[in-house]
Amino acid sequence: MEFISQELDDYVCAHTEKEPELLYELNRRTHLEVLQPRMLSGHFQGRALSMISHMIQPKSILEIGTYTGYSALCMAEGMAEGGKIITLDKNEELEDLINEFVGRAGLSDAIDFRIGDAMEIIPTLDEQFDLVFIDADKANYGNYYDLVIDKVPSGGYILLDNVLWSGKVLKEAEPNDVDTKELISLNKRLQEDDRVQNIILPIRDGLTILRKK
Repeated sequence: MEFISQELDDYVCAHTEKEPELLYELNRRTHLEVLQPRMLSGHFQGRALSMISHMIQPKSILEIGTYTGYSALCMAEGMAEGGKIITLDKNEELEDLINEFVGRAGLSDAIDFRIGDAMEIIPTLDEQFDLVFIDADKANYGNYYDLVIDKVPSGGYILLDNVLWSGKVLKEAEPNDVDTKELISLNKRLQEDDRVQNIILPIRDGLTILRKK
C-alpha cells in the first residue's frame, strides 16, 4: 500500500536531507547484492531515524533486526558521545557486509553486532536502553516488546517498524497469516498500554513511536 502518491513521495525525498555518502553506498550495495532489499530502512526512513536519535541523544540503543546495518548507522548519528548500540540478527550471512560498513564509519567500538536469537539474547542483557528499535520477524513483535519494556527507563523510547503492514492491519487476517494477526493484536495492545505514550506515523510501512512514562 502506498500511503501517498509516488509523485508526493518523490517530492518528500527530494526535500529531505540527503543520505551520507557511506549510507548511499550501503543502500546501493544492499539492492545489488542482498535478497529482499525492501527490508532496508532507506533514505527517507533512515533520515527519520537519524532525526529521532538526534532529538533523544541516546547513550544506549538496542536494535532487534540488523539486516545490513543501515538503520544502526542512522541511529548512531544521534548518539551521545561514548554511546553504544547493541544490534541483533539471526542472519550470519550478512556479517561481513555489516562489519565492513560499520568499520568504514569508524563505529566498530560503538556498534556491537550479535548474531543469534533475540528471544534468547535479550533476557541476558543487563543494560537499560534509552532507545529500542524493533524491526525483525513480525510474529514475535509482542514478545520483543514484553522483553524490552522493563529495560527502558522512564522517558525512554521504543520504535516499531512495519506496523501498518501494507495496509493489511485494516482487514481481518487470513487464518494462517500469523504476522498480520500479531501486528493487529499488538497495535491494539499498545493503544491500551498506560505505561507508554504512542503514535503511529505513516512513514513507509508504518512506524510506531512509544515514549515510556
